[in-house]
Amino acid sequence: QVQLVESGGGLVQAGGSLRLSCTASGRTLSTYTIGWFRQAPGKEREFAAAIRRSGGSTYYADSVKGRFTISRENAKNTVYLQMNSLNAEDTAVYYCAADGSRPTVPMNDPRKYDYWGQGTQVTVSS
Repeated sequence: QVQLVESGGGLVQAGGSLRLSCTASGRTLSTYTIGWFRQAPGKEREFAAAIRRSGGSTYYADSVKGRFTISRENAKNTVYLQMNSLNAEDTAVYYCAADGSRPTVPMNDPRKYDYWGQGTQVTVSS
């Protein structure tokens, strides 16, 4: 079983940047497809980005495409989410998740992922 810990959240002004980290223990993160999701107050959890275990293909929600970049650093057993040009609508708790064995479930579906971190708060002030 893999344990995930997010870090890097905080308060940033609109137009600013943050880099979130998702660090794993217990298992090698490169063997998992990793997704980043976010949940704003009073809203459902929504997909932001994902990176495949093999090949490293990346996927983004339309709302973050061109502003967010997901990447891996296998030597550190970490996946990053670089977030640029942040706006107030990006304010949320951000979660990383590692997939289970459900290859037919779409990348943006939370049901694809079995292991979740505790989340890190991102607040963008306007």
